[in-house]
Amino acid sequence: MNRRDRIAEELDQLAPAIPDTDRTLILDHAEDSSGLRKAGPARVAWLALVAFVRHSYTDYDALLSDGYDVASARHYCIGQINEVLEEWECERRLEEQEESADDTA
Repeated sequence: MNRRDRIAEELDQLAPAIPDTDRTLILDHAEDSSGLRKAGPARVAWLALVAFVRHSYTDYDALLSDGYDVASARHYCIGQINEVLEEWECERRLEEQEESADDTA
């Protein structure tokens, strides 16, 4: 089993209701991100999932464009991220301290 397959397996366990198109994009991000290369499959799946949701389903990029710093923009998006995670049947939720330590994007 290759790395992408192991990450996909973790992603499927983490959030089983991810739409197929989003799942593919998350896996692409996981493979392409140099910051995720050394992490294990479970951590990569989580970080790629959160980064994807942050950029695709929240106001994060708009907040940055409006002049918010990264930490503030991430703080304001936690609720939106958790709503998507819930929709995708992910039992794990993003927490404030986790968000401030995450530097995947």
